[in-house]
Amino acid sequence: MRELDAVLLTFIDAHAPRLTSAEIECFEAILELPDPTLHAYLLGRSAPPDKPTAALLERIRSSVVSDA
Repeated sequence: MRELDAVLLTFIDAHAPRLTSAEIECFEAILELPDPTLHAYLLGRSAPPDKPTAALLERIRSSVVSDA
């Protein structure tokens, strides 16, 4: 989905220099998620099973809201 790509690219462009290596690995794993799953996570309709992914997705969601 192009909308997901836009959200993720906007986040990474703005925040990449401040991400830890663990967060970068988590972001790379997020990129591998199926679009419907990622969409549900970003909309808060479901939550990923692990805390690091949930935390990073919350940062991504927050950045979209604060940048809007």
